[in-house]
Amino acid sequence: MGTTYRSIDSLYKKDQGKVAFTAPSNIALVKYWGKRPVQLPENASLSFTLSECRTETSITYKRRKDKGVGFSIAFLFEGEPKLSFEPKIHTFFDRIAPYCLFLNDFEFIINSKNTFPHSSGIASSASGMSALAMCLVEIENELGGSLSAEERIEKASFLARLGSGSACRSIEGPITIWGKHQKIKGSSDEFAVPFEHEIASVFKNYQDTVLLIDKGEKQVSSTVGHNLMHGHPFAKTRFEQANANLDKLSSVLQNGDIAQFIEIVESEALTLHAMMMTSLPYFILMKPNTLEMINSIWNYRKETGVPVCFTLDAGANVHVLYPEKDKEAVLAFIEAELAEKCQNRQYICDYLGIGIKKM
Repeated sequence: MGTTYRSIDSLYKKDQGKVAFTAPSNIALVKYWGKRPVQLPENASLSFTLSECRTETSITYKRRKDKGVGFSIAFLFEGEPKLSFEPKIHTFFDRIAPYCLFLNDFEFIINSKNTFPHSSGIASSASGMSALAMCLVEIENELGGSLSAEERIEKASFLARLGSGSACRSIEGPITIWGKHQKIKGSSDEFAVPFEHEIASVFKNYQDTVLLIDKGEKQVSSTVGHNLMHGHPFAKTRFEQANANLDKLSSVLQNGDIAQFIEIVESEALTLHAMMMTSLPYFILMKPNTLEMINSIWNYRKETGVPVCFTLDAGANVHVLYPEKDKEAVLAFIEAELAEKCQNRQYICDYLGIGIKKM
């Protein structure tokens, strides 16, 4: 469908209403780092959809009596006005307006909240934008849209990408792929698709405990970070590496080779940070406790044989990944050795989820 998305005309079936969805965050195992206009990835990525780290968003909409200039949007976070976020919403609406022709005809009150602690260092753009996009697609459907349920999911992913690239991977689960890849059927740069194969039993209900090391504002915005890949001396090789790793990981997720899973996932995490350390300007996004935790995880895995590993996003926090059968042992290890390195001993226990849900 892509850029051929059509919208409804002014013959709306409703003048007002309310919709609500909850959408999860996700953690990329094969990272995308570097993009082309508008919000298109330089390489394909694969992510685990999470379950507990979610954004809950509702939109109340009402037909405007007099269509004014620009959009009519009020944004609330946890019930309170959040004026600082409204410019981002307006930019998002500008981008999606050609695909949602009703936006100028209605007033919107958007109310959003996260199930995880605010300013915890967990990226909320993926969960927030995917929930917002799904709400808008549902509004279009209520107003008289003609897309099927499957087409609405695809369109929501397409729209979410225009707000935050990784958001397109939060619409479905438990594993999604974003970016055109020659060996992934139906894959696209414009929206994410679910992993089409049956995954090995060891990866079902896989656990992700997020260690909150740095809860401050991002040192480098995602936009700035991605732009640093333009002219990066290792960019071309990195994009090729990521696509090759996705191909390998696709096989691993099916055959259950957890040793190779660990090798690919940890290498991908460290490569992302290597790209930032070798860009101009250059940045070190890890903190001392990030490195200490990584070494502790390696030592624990070597000493016990428990197949625990880590991944990182573009920040200092550590995602600890492990099979559900090892949950008790790993959580005991985290509490005994890693929690003290977290801010206020905070960490979040999560696991694979199914994606967006209607509220």
